Amino acid sequence: MTAVRSFIYQVLFHLWTTFIAVFGLPALFLPKAVVWAISPFWSVVSFAILRRITGLGYRLEGTENIAAGPVIYASKHQSAWDTMIYPHVLKNPIVVLKKELLSIPFYGWYLTKYGSISIDRSGGAKALRAMVEEARDAIDAGRPIVVFPEGTRTAPGEHVKYQSGVAALYRELGVPVVPVALNSGLFWRRRSYIRKPGTIVLRFLPAIPSGLSRKDFMVRLETEIEKAQVELVGNQVENPPNTGEIQLE
Repeated sequence: MTAVRSFIYQVLFHLWTTFIAVFGLPALFLPKAVVWAISPFWSVVSFAILRRITGLGYRLEGTENIAAGPVIYASKHQSAWDTMIYPHVLKNPIVVLKKELLSIPFYGWYLTKYGSISIDRSGGAKALRAMVEEARDAIDAGRPIVVFPEGTRTAPGEHVKYQSGVAALYRELGVPVVPVALNSGLFWRRRSYIRKPGTIVLRFLPAIPSGLSRKDFMVRLETEIEKAQVELVGNQVENPPNTGEIQLE
Protein backbone atom coordinates (compact mmCIF):
# COMPACT_ATOMS: atom_id res chain seq x y z
CA MET A 1 0.00 0.00 0.00
CA THR A 2 2.89 2.36 0.73
CA ALA A 3 4.21 1.84 -2.79
CA VAL A 4 0.80 2.64 -4.32
CA ARG A 5 0.38 5.76 -2.20
CA SER A 6 3.90 6.86 -3.09
CA PHE A 7 3.18 6.44 -6.80
CA ILE A 8 -0.03 8.45 -6.54
CA TYR A 9 1.84 11.17 -4.66
CA GLN A 10 4.52 11.33 -7.35
CA VAL A 11 1.90 11.74 -10.07
CA LEU A 12 -0.03 14.44 -8.22
CA PHE A 13 3.10 16.28 -7.11
CA HIS A 14 4.54 16.44 -10.62
CA LEU A 15 1.20 17.48 -12.11
CA TRP A 16 0.91 20.27 -9.53
CA THR A 17 4.50 21.39 -10.04
CA THR A 18 4.12 21.36 -13.83
CA PHE A 19 0.94 23.42 -13.55
CA ILE A 20 2.69 26.06 -11.42
CA ALA A 21 5.81 26.03 -13.61
CA VAL A 22 3.88 26.57 -16.85
CA PHE A 23 1.29 29.08 -15.69
CA GLY A 24 3.84 30.91 -13.57
CA LEU A 25 6.19 31.55 -16.50
CA PRO A 26 5.29 35.26 -16.73
CA ALA A 27 6.71 35.66 -13.21
CA LEU A 28 10.18 35.00 -14.63
CA PHE A 29 9.98 38.38 -16.35
CA LEU A 30 8.66 40.22 -13.31
CA PRO A 31 10.37 41.33 -10.07
CA LYS A 32 11.68 38.58 -7.79
CA ALA A 33 8.98 39.39 -5.25
CA VAL A 34 6.44 37.72 -7.55
CA VAL A 35 8.34 34.42 -7.50
CA TRP A 36 8.77 34.79 -3.74
CA ALA A 37 4.98 35.04 -3.48
CA ILE A 38 4.38 31.98 -5.68
CA SER A 39 6.86 29.78 -3.82
CA PRO A 40 4.93 29.56 -0.49
CA PHE A 41 1.70 28.80 -2.38
CA TRP A 42 3.41 25.96 -4.26
CA SER A 43 4.98 24.56 -1.08
CA VAL A 44 1.77 24.67 1.01
CA VAL A 45 -0.09 22.61 -1.58
CA SER A 46 2.91 20.29 -2.13
CA PHE A 47 3.22 19.44 1.57
CA ALA A 48 -0.56 19.03 1.84
CA ILE A 49 -0.46 16.48 -1.01
CA LEU A 50 2.41 14.66 0.69
CA ARG A 51 0.59 14.48 4.02
CA ARG A 52 -2.83 13.52 2.68
CA ILE A 53 -1.64 10.87 0.21
CA THR A 54 1.33 9.26 1.95
CA GLY A 55 0.72 10.14 5.60
CA LEU A 56 4.11 11.85 5.82
CA GLY A 57 4.11 15.08 7.81
CA TYR A 58 6.71 17.07 9.68
CA ARG A 59 7.38 18.73 13.03
CA LEU A 60 9.60 21.72 13.76
CA GLU A 61 11.69 21.74 16.93
CA GLY A 62 13.82 24.54 18.33
CA THR A 63 11.89 27.25 16.49
CA GLU A 64 13.11 29.72 19.12
CA ASN A 65 16.51 29.35 17.42
CA ILE A 66 15.21 30.66 14.09
CA ALA A 67 16.92 34.03 13.80
CA ALA A 68 15.26 37.26 12.73
CA GLY A 69 18.38 38.85 11.25
CA PRO A 70 21.12 37.76 8.82
CA VAL A 71 22.14 34.20 9.59
CA ILE A 72 23.43 30.99 8.01
CA TYR A 73 21.53 27.73 8.51
CA ALA A 74 23.88 24.76 8.23
CA SER A 75 21.70 21.73 7.64
CA LYS A 76 22.05 18.00 7.42
CA HIS A 77 20.96 16.75 3.98
CA GLN A 78 19.30 13.36 3.51
CA SER A 79 16.66 13.80 0.82
CA ALA A 80 15.02 16.16 -1.66
CA TRP A 81 12.53 17.02 1.11
CA ASP A 82 15.27 19.10 2.73
CA THR A 83 15.44 21.48 -0.22
CA MET A 84 11.65 21.87 -0.25
CA ILE A 85 11.13 22.64 3.42
CA TYR A 86 13.29 25.74 3.91
CA PRO A 87 11.40 28.08 1.55
CA HIS A 88 8.28 26.82 3.36
CA VAL A 89 9.37 27.59 6.94
CA LEU A 90 11.84 30.48 6.47
CA LYS A 91 11.27 33.88 4.88
CA ASN A 92 12.82 34.03 1.40
CA PRO A 93 15.91 31.93 2.18
CA ILE A 94 18.65 31.61 -0.38
CA VAL A 95 19.99 28.08 -0.75
CA VAL A 96 23.53 27.09 -1.72
CA LEU A 97 23.23 24.36 -4.36
CA LYS A 98 25.24 22.66 -7.07
CA LYS A 99 25.52 24.59 -10.33
CA GLU A 100 24.16 21.71 -12.42
CA LEU A 101 20.65 22.23 -11.05
CA LEU A 102 20.36 25.62 -12.73
CA SER A 103 20.52 24.02 -16.18
CA ILE A 104 17.33 21.99 -15.63
CA PRO A 105 14.47 23.50 -17.70
CA PHE A 106 11.80 25.28 -15.64
CA TYR A 107 13.30 24.15 -12.30
CA GLY A 108 16.59 25.89 -12.94
CA TRP A 109 14.87 28.98 -14.32
CA TYR A 110 12.83 29.40 -11.16
CA LEU A 111 15.84 28.75 -8.95
CA THR A 112 17.74 31.48 -10.75
CA LYS A 113 14.87 33.96 -10.47
CA TYR A 114 14.22 33.09 -6.82
CA GLY A 115 17.86 33.84 -6.08
CA SER A 116 19.90 30.73 -5.39
CA ILE A 117 23.65 30.54 -4.83
CA SER A 118 25.20 28.06 -7.23
CA ILE A 119 28.61 26.50 -6.76
CA ASP A 120 30.73 24.65 -9.28
CA ARG A 121 31.99 21.75 -7.19
CA SER A 122 34.95 21.28 -9.53
CA GLY A 123 35.83 24.98 -9.59
CA GLY A 124 38.17 25.03 -6.60
CA ALA A 125 39.12 28.29 -4.89
CA LYS A 126 37.64 30.46 -7.65
CA ALA A 127 34.20 28.87 -7.22
CA LEU A 128 34.48 29.27 -3.45
CA ARG A 129 35.21 32.99 -3.77
CA ALA A 130 32.27 33.45 -6.13
CA MET A 131 29.98 31.65 -3.68
CA VAL A 132 31.09 33.91 -0.83
CA GLU A 133 30.41 37.06 -2.86
CA GLU A 134 26.91 35.90 -3.80
CA ALA A 135 26.26 35.01 -0.17
CA ARG A 136 27.47 38.44 0.93
CA ASP A 137 24.92 40.08 -1.36
CA ALA A 138 22.18 37.89 0.14
CA ILE A 139 23.16 38.78 3.71
CA ASP A 140 23.29 42.47 2.79
CA ALA A 141 19.74 42.12 1.44
CA GLY A 142 18.62 40.60 4.75
CA ARG A 143 18.01 37.10 3.40
CA PRO A 144 18.98 33.99 5.40
CA ILE A 145 21.32 31.48 3.77
CA VAL A 146 20.87 27.70 3.83
CA VAL A 147 23.90 25.52 3.20
CA PHE A 148 24.40 21.76 3.38
CA PRO A 149 27.89 21.35 4.91
CA GLU A 150 28.43 17.80 3.68
CA GLY A 151 27.89 18.92 0.10
CA THR A 152 25.67 15.97 -0.79
CA ARG A 153 22.83 13.82 0.48
CA THR A 154 23.72 11.17 3.04
CA ALA A 155 21.76 8.23 4.41
CA PRO A 156 20.63 8.25 8.05
CA GLY A 157 23.60 7.22 10.17
CA GLU A 158 26.10 7.92 7.39
CA HIS A 159 28.78 10.47 8.18
CA VAL A 160 31.00 12.21 5.66
CA LYS A 161 33.52 14.97 6.13
CA TYR A 162 32.05 18.47 6.27
CA GLN A 163 33.23 20.64 3.37
CA SER A 164 35.19 23.88 3.62
CA GLY A 165 32.45 26.00 2.05
CA VAL A 166 30.53 26.48 5.30
CA ALA A 167 33.72 27.56 7.09
CA ALA A 168 34.42 30.12 4.36
CA LEU A 169 30.92 31.56 4.67
CA TYR A 170 31.21 31.72 8.47
CA ARG A 171 34.58 33.47 8.34
CA GLU A 172 33.86 35.92 5.53
CA LEU A 173 30.29 36.90 6.38
CA GLY A 174 30.74 37.25 10.13
CA VAL A 175 27.21 36.14 11.03
CA PRO A 176 25.96 33.40 13.39
CA VAL A 177 25.40 29.87 12.12
CA VAL A 178 22.35 27.87 13.20
CA PRO A 179 23.00 24.10 12.99
CA VAL A 180 20.03 22.06 11.80
CA ALA A 181 19.45 18.33 12.23
CA LEU A 182 16.72 16.23 10.64
CA ASN A 183 15.62 12.66 9.99
CA SER A 184 13.98 12.93 6.57
CA GLY A 185 16.03 10.03 5.21
CA LEU A 186 14.12 7.59 7.40
CA PHE A 187 10.95 8.28 5.39
CA TRP A 188 12.19 9.75 2.07
CA ARG A 189 15.25 7.83 0.97
CA ARG A 190 17.73 8.81 -1.71
CA ARG A 191 17.02 7.52 -5.21
CA SER A 192 13.73 5.95 -4.14
CA TYR A 193 10.16 6.95 -4.96
CA ILE A 194 8.82 5.41 -1.74
CA ARG A 195 7.48 7.88 0.84
CA LYS A 196 6.90 6.18 4.18
CA PRO A 197 4.20 7.49 6.55
CA GLY A 198 5.41 9.18 9.70
CA THR A 199 6.70 12.51 10.97
CA ILE A 200 9.93 14.12 9.81
CA VAL A 201 11.58 16.19 12.52
CA LEU A 202 13.44 19.37 11.57
CA ARG A 203 15.40 20.55 14.62
CA PHE A 204 16.95 24.02 14.80
CA LEU A 205 19.83 24.07 17.31
CA PRO A 206 21.20 27.08 19.22
CA ALA A 207 23.22 29.45 17.04
CA ILE A 208 27.00 29.33 16.96
CA PRO A 209 28.17 32.93 17.42
CA SER A 210 30.53 34.55 14.95
CA GLY A 211 34.19 35.03 15.76
CA LEU A 212 35.40 31.48 16.44
CA SER A 213 38.50 30.09 14.76
CA ARG A 214 37.95 27.87 11.74
CA LYS A 215 38.90 24.73 13.67
CA ASP A 216 36.75 25.54 16.71
CA PHE A 217 33.79 26.41 14.50
CA MET A 218 33.99 23.25 12.40
CA VAL A 219 34.38 20.99 15.43
CA ARG A 220 31.45 22.61 17.20
CA LEU A 221 29.20 22.60 14.12
CA GLU A 222 29.88 18.98 13.26
CA THR A 223 29.66 17.74 16.84
CA GLU A 224 26.35 19.47 17.55
CA ILE A 225 24.68 18.36 14.33
CA GLU A 226 25.85 14.76 14.58
CA LYS A 227 24.86 14.51 18.24
CA ALA A 228 21.35 15.69 17.38
CA GLN A 229 21.26 13.25 14.46
CA VAL A 230 21.80 10.34 16.82
CA GLU A 231 18.88 11.55 18.94
CA LEU A 232 16.62 11.86 15.91
CA VAL A 233 17.37 8.61 14.09
CA GLY A 234 18.02 6.43 17.16
CA ASN A 235 18.75 2.83 16.23
CA GLN A 236 16.88 3.00 12.94
CA VAL A 237 20.10 3.07 10.92
CA GLU A 238 22.40 0.48 9.44
CA ASN A 239 25.61 2.28 10.31
CA PRO A 240 25.21 4.43 13.45
CA PRO A 241 27.54 7.44 13.47
CA ASN A 242 30.27 8.02 16.02
CA THR A 243 28.78 10.11 18.83
CA GLY A 244 32.09 11.19 20.32
CA GLU A 245 33.99 14.41 19.84
CA ILE A 246 34.71 15.04 16.16
CA GLN A 247 38.23 16.06 15.28
CA LEU A 248 39.36 17.79 12.12
CA GLU A 249 41.86 15.99 9.96
